[in-house]
Amino acid sequence: MSTISAGTRYGRELRAICGADHVMEDPSELHRGVILGIAPGVAVAPASADEIAAVLRFANEHGLSVVPAGGFTQQQVGNLPSRIDVLLYTSRLTDVDHYDPGDLTVGIGAGCTVAQLSAMVGANGLLFAGDAALPERSTVGGLLATAMPGPLRHGYGGLRDYCIGIRFVTGDGRKAKGGGRVVKNVAGYDLMKLLIGSQGTLAIITGASFKLFPASRQTRTFAAEFGTPAEAIDFRNRVLRSPLSPICLELVSPGARALLPDGKESASWSIYVRAAGSDAVLARYRAELGAAISHEMEGQSEWDVWRALADFSHIVPDRYPRGLLFSLAVPLSEIQPVLDHLATAGESNGLALAIIGRVGVGHLLAGLWPMRGAEVTLVNFINAASELRNLLPKDASMAVLHCPPEARHHVAAWGPTPTNLDSMRAVKTALDPKDVLNRGRFLF
Repeated sequence: MSTISAGTRYGRELRAICGADHVMEDPSELHRGVILGIAPGVAVAPASADEIAAVLRFANEHGLSVVPAGGFTQQQVGNLPSRIDVLLYTSRLTDVDHYDPGDLTVGIGAGCTVAQLSAMVGANGLLFAGDAALPERSTVGGLLATAMPGPLRHGYGGLRDYCIGIRFVTGDGRKAKGGGRVVKNVAGYDLMKLLIGSQGTLAIITGASFKLFPASRQTRTFAAEFGTPAEAIDFRNRVLRSPLSPICLELVSPGARALLPDGKESASWSIYVRAAGSDAVLARYRAELGAAISHEMEGQSEWDVWRALADFSHIVPDRYPRGLLFSLAVPLSEIQPVLDHLATAGESNGLALAIIGRVGVGHLLAGLWPMRGAEVTLVNFINAASELRNLLPKDASMAVLHCPPEARHHVAAWGPTPTNLDSMRAVKTALDPKDVLNRGRFLF
């Protein structure tokens, strides 16, 4: 079944489910839904979990491939879907299921943007810790499906730590939920952790409940600069051993510094320590960090830097379309060797390097693009990805977030092969037996 015929053949049935105004079949209407060159046959925007379930049951009956979509802000991880018969937008799922500021909990539809959620809870002096890239477009459902951590990951944990409930529709059209509305909820299977980061391959997330945090009244960012990455990692170790509890602890390479708001070229490796608290707390940071601090940031300039660091996964592809962008999860003790491997892979293939990362929790983002004047071919990109993949430590993982289109099938690297492939296949079969969702994204 071609994607072109999917819309014309099944449009009437889908309009009966979602309403005529929420089914897009005309190619001019579908241009925004093109994913890495693959055009959907038809796009639908259901208004509820019931409508999503009906769409998925219809897709199962007719062997259609369905790809969920939010704000199109998250980079496409894994293989390209084999085809997109139905692109399913979650944009109409924006209802507030519950909100209790006193209990620090909120339940929200998957189509709500991160900016909308942050503004709603911010009015009560609270913080949603999911600092997504491009929050005005990024949706709650997309954030959960991709699980891409931002700088606040260091101080508040990942989504798996503060998502306390999730609502979803399985690939075969069954409505389900896990967790609940309260923080101390231990009943049933921990389906939140299963679906967070599943890239829309197991189910379509329709809503979620989160634990919130008191918002900081004031923050400061203390910047320390070093001549080598080894010196920067030594400083990280010093911070981790100290009594300090920063909300962000970020590594910024010389190449990444040039992509930040001030755009300054620098040969220094930097560690940014972001602190929150009273004047006395901030004074304690100054005393503990001492002479290592080169300068402080506050106010708008501080906000701009952290916004850019959160948006890094988009800044690199926008600035360098013909480049590579990796997401790496690395044990803390192995970050220094991985930084060396990245530098070697880049230099040997004529590629410039920019790295940022939550070095206190082991998450790095690395961008590589052709050096000025270097003759770079497809082979250089493939070699750089292969070299890095082969040199990764046993417990590390790697995902390609962006690469030149023609290199996509060559550099879809994940690091060492997972040991739980049989379990992954079993879960996929249980939740999406006919492989309707994101067909071909992961080759199990």
